[in-house]
Amino acid sequence: MGPPRTSAPPTRGAAGPPLADTVAAGGRLFAFGAGHSSLAAQDVVYRAGGLALMNLLAVPGTVGVDVMPATLGSALERVDGLAGAVLDSSPAEAGDVLVIISLSGRNALPVEMAMNAQALGLKVIGVTSVAYADGTRSRHGSGGFLRDHCDIVLDSKISIGDAELTVEGIEAPFAPASTVVTSAVMQAMMAAAAEQLVARGIEPPMLRSGNVDGGHEWNGRVMTEYRDRIFYRR
Repeated sequence: MGPPRTSAPPTRGAAGPPLADTVAAGGRLFAFGAGHSSLAAQDVVYRAGGLALMNLLAVPGTVGVDVMPATLGSALERVDGLAGAVLDSSPAEAGDVLVIISLSGRNALPVEMAMNAQALGLKVIGVTSVAYADGTRSRHGSGGFLRDHCDIVLDSKISIGDAELTVEGIEAPFAPASTVVTSAVMQAMMAAAAEQLVARGIEPPMLRSGNVDGGHEWNGRVMTEYRDRIFYRR
């Protein structure tokens, strides 16, 4: 189990300054999540109204339920060494920011991703449910959770098990809430970063919807200007 946390977790806006710092310094932004946590990571990549510089750090086989069998994705989250191999072959480097999303924060993949990213000099922001660290055991050999290896931790406050409703006649709890809550946290983080950039006199490199007039042209200009920091076009 990780060390106990006695102080209140940071608010969503706490992630805005480090994101803005990285953008202003010419760095890059990355988001990672496995399984359903990947949905919130994907939601801030190449997104209308979002920062163009946010890139998806993908681990093959863990991004969605398209892998067959679907249980393979869950198994890969427990494989030691996978995170290091992914980071070593990625464009992420010292000074960049990596946002790691993991509801439980207990599996080897997100824990090692955070540990390796910090060792490489990246700033790590974790989006997780701290309740898991207080009520379950880590599956990583260190005994630590994602929250133990982050520069900033944002607590989604999702209950252990991710299902919020119970009713007589249904044995298992249902109605998972982590995807919608975590996506809202991620979008609030992006908005806080944009606000910080404007306060510093820097226009945030935002994307427009391709379904409004002039949207494609606008995005083309942004992607050309920041092409050395955008990796989803390559």
